[in-house]
Amino acid sequence: MQTQRTSPVAATSIKISAALKARLQALAEVRQRSPHALMVQALEEYVTREEKREAWRQEGLATWEEYQRTGLHLSHAEAAAWLAELAAGNDAEPPKCHI
Repeated sequence: MQTQRTSPVAATSIKISAALKARLQALAEVRQRSPHALMVQALEEYVTREEKREAWRQEGLATWEEYQRTGLHLSHAEAAAWLAELAAGNDAEPPKCHI
């Protein structure tokens, strides 16, 4: 995965075990890439995944706060029935939230 640089490059360093360094070097040789390129790719993928996970967590917290404030909700049965209609290929409107 190639990334385009949109900001200046900043150098950093990390300490890894000799065993991990050897594994990284072996993988880099097999993939015909530099260990640096593999580390950058791994960090990019990790940070992207964790940003998505955090956004999902924040959305859940906001949803919970909204429920606490308004009391609006759907029951499991209401949501399951609607999803079953969608799964059956029917163009069903979502149920209305209620207190």
